Amino acid sequence: MWGLLFIFICMIKGKKRGNIEIRDVLARVTEYDIFRWYMPNRDWKINQVTYSPFRNENNPSFLIGNRSGNLSFIDFADTSKRGGCFDFVKMLFGLSSLHDVLMLIDKDFGLGIVDGNGTQAYKQVVSEYKQPEQVKRYSLIQVVTRKFTQEELAYWNQYHQNIQDLRDNNIYSIKKLYLNKQLFSLKETELTFGYFYNGHWKIYRPTNDRRTKWVPNNTPITEMDGKSDVLNCKTAIINKSKKDYMVMKKVYPCCCAVQNEGIGCFSPENVEFLKANSDTQILSFDSDVTGVANSQQITKLFDFGYINVPRKYLQEGIKDWADLAKTHGLKSIEDYLKQKQLL
Repeated sequence: MWGLLFIFICMIKGKKRGNIEIRDVLARVTEYDIFRWYMPNRDWKINQVTYSPFRNENNPSFLIGNRSGNLSFIDFADTSKRGGCFDFVKMLFGLSSLHDVLMLIDKDFGLGIVDGNGTQAYKQVVSEYKQPEQVKRYSLIQVVTRKFTQEELAYWNQYHQNIQDLRDNNIYSIKKLYLNKQLFSLKETELTFGYFYNGHWKIYRPTNDRRTKWVPNNTPITEMDGKSDVLNCKTAIINKSKKDYMVMKKVYPCCCAVQNEGIGCFSPENVEFLKANSDTQILSFDSDVTGVANSQQITKLFDFGYINVPRKYLQEGIKDWADLAKTHGLKSIEDYLKQKQLL
């Protein structure tokens, strides 16, 4: 009798009703499924700014991105609203705890984690769309460097950069490259440079296909070049690449650069740094359709100014400062900045 009673008591002390953990939810649905379920605007895309679900607005200010490897959100108009998918649900519905969030997701998706009576309807729902591809993260990049060859120095000299400029900007000539301790294939005939950022590498192969010229790369998208150059500036020019930054700096010292033309480069910390260290910020992306569209989006969000290479040069295939300096010299940039009353 006492033995049966002991077993009965142990059964009562088993998994408590209402017990639910994050891993239980993510074993059934993904972070993307959760964002997609609760986002009122179903047209949003990863790493593209959309309208915030927290307010009515005329200009989009909300981003769901995966630059950290996991999906997270940020509301640029109210940066206190940021975090992962569970933080999103908590803030959206004003819930008081993570447990309440998990319970709501369990109920809305019909997961059946708590009561065991799941409808399995969520399987049909999530099968109606394709899961987004995850950003490939390289865990380890190692390089063997060498002295710059004459060909490599000639390449940079086209952009008015000498060997000291390369050293000052942490640019190296790459002899061998290892990805996750495996030798990465490089052609002996192609130029290969390594940009070093605080323990991370961004490999640049300028003669390679545009789709792979930046592979491999484990540099965080929020890294910036030239932060020390925009301290106590009246007007800071923000370029979209290291090369543009290096060229622009020859003419206009108060400048910096982000990793690319995407909104993800502009973390709250980066924007706050720029605003705190310069009176005015001017974005300077490419003058092609993509560059202009990205510029319009970002300048509206952060109240930046904007200049680009004059569009008349597009007919020559010139859309950025580096190529303008290569073809028409640094004075062409100087003259343009004087025309814009920046010099």
